[in-house]
Amino acid sequence: MIGTIVNFLAILLGGIIGVSIKEGLKENYKEIIMDSLALIVIVIGLTSALKSESILTMIFSLIIGVIIGESLKIDKKLNKIGEFLERKFGRSDSNFSKGFVTTSLIFCVGAMAIVGSLESGLTGNHNTLYAKSVIDGITSIVFASTLGIGVAFSSFAVFLYQGTITILASFLTDFLIDSVVLEMSAVGGILISAIGINILGLKEIKVSNMLPAIFLPLVFYIVKLIYLSI
Repeated sequence: MIGTIVNFLAILLGGIIGVSIKEGLKENYKEIIMDSLALIVIVIGLTSALKSESILTMIFSLIIGVIIGESLKIDKKLNKIGEFLERKFGRSDSNFSKGFVTTSLIFCVGAMAIVGSLESGLTGNHNTLYAKSVIDGITSIVFASTLGIGVAFSSFAVFLYQGTITILASFLTDFLIDSVVLEMSAVGGILISAIGINILGLKEIKVSNMLPAIFLPLVFYIVKLIYLSI
């Protein structure tokens, strides 16, 4: 859990620093910074997605994952959490919920979040999460400088998400082979690209409802092993 704790603190601190410089940025600068970040996010997502070795796994993961996410109304629930936090801590910040939801997804669904948490849980190697902490800390400064304090609160979502994966990893050692982790990361890359599209305002995609798709390559692999053993 050490890697996740460091990541949590990096995002929290970066968010606070970003908020402190927010007022010093003019609106035109904020807009161009967000556009630049959106393009970077899309490229990062596509880079990860293109590493997939099984397009069918990606397709079925996304389709089934979205169906599960829609039925669970994950997007609606995540936004409600953001709105609740906004009422409690960000009444003067109209972008609080947007900042919380957007950066929570960016920090959680990437390949480094998945691989780093698994490495931390399986081998005790926290190096990937340490590297992610540096990147996330810088990213949170930039996002918080435009979207406000909601970005800092995304650190708690990261702590819960990565901490859960780290703890569960030790119970799934036999199933988390390289090919499965690769496909999980690739699906996560698609979600990251969708977040970039949302930031640009091209289309509002309910990325939260796609979250179950990340874990379906693992489910498919377990089902396959059960089928072969029958």
